[in-house]
Amino acid sequence: MPTFSFGEVTVNGVSIGEDVISREMQHHRAESAEDAWQAAARALVIKTLLLQEANDRNIAAQTDDDTRVRTLLEQVLTPEKVREEECRRYYDTQTHRFRTPDLFEAAHILIEPNEQSESAWQEAEQSARSLIEQLGDDAQAFSEAAEQYSGCPTAHQGGSLGQIRRGELEPALHDVLETLAEGTLNRKPVRSRFGWHLIRLHRKIDGRTLPFDMAREKILDMLEARAWVNSASHYIAGLAQRADIEGVEIDSAADAVTNVSTEHE
Repeated sequence: MPTFSFGEVTVNGVSIGEDVISREMQHHRAESAEDAWQAAARALVIKTLLLQEANDRNIAAQTDDDTRVRTLLEQVLTPEKVREEECRRYYDTQTHRFRTPDLFEAAHILIEPNEQSESAWQEAEQSARSLIEQLGDDAQAFSEAAEQYSGCPTAHQGGSLGQIRRGELEPALHDVLETLAEGTLNRKPVRSRFGWHLIRLHRKIDGRTLPFDMAREKILDMLEARAWVNSASHYIAGLAQRADIEGVEIDSAADAVTNVSTEHE
């Protein structure tokens, strides 16, 4: 790994080595080497501040650094207690987050081109269109045609895809599926990198919104984690303001809080 240097970094007179910063850079994606270096340096400055504070509080020096930081934060942070009304307010304003996904019970037939030429793709498309005209919305005919013509392994199950949700099919296929009425076959074949698809929607199962009582625990965990991060951010910002830091500016503790919050989780 190449070594980058954009100046000496010290925290209360303690130097953070260039090699340490260079190694830390791999954990910080950025548009340029300088941005990655700055992010890595800030994270290490914050960690150094926390370890110095742990030393001042005589927190077990024989344990590893991450444990010492976690112990320090457990001792000093006093996150605001999440109230029941906060959970309810979050639920009321973010109800869409607690809705189960729609499910689509569907099947398809894949008509593959014989080769990767334009004429072969056109011939496969014509075959798919002809099959659509023959089948209409007949479920039994579709299942039999899938076994006979489909190039997908699902042919052995009459083309059945089972119950699927958005993200489990290629977007173009799912977009068409969502336009279909139950018990109908799409009237135009849909192209994917594999070939042409006939798509049939057997049944749609609408998602449902979880009641507050079922969502409450998840909301509480999320809000408590947010409160912990806010408390850590204020604490770290205070340490940075009182410290003598050279080589990098600590405008916000957000990046460092991301690091220490993983220990909290």
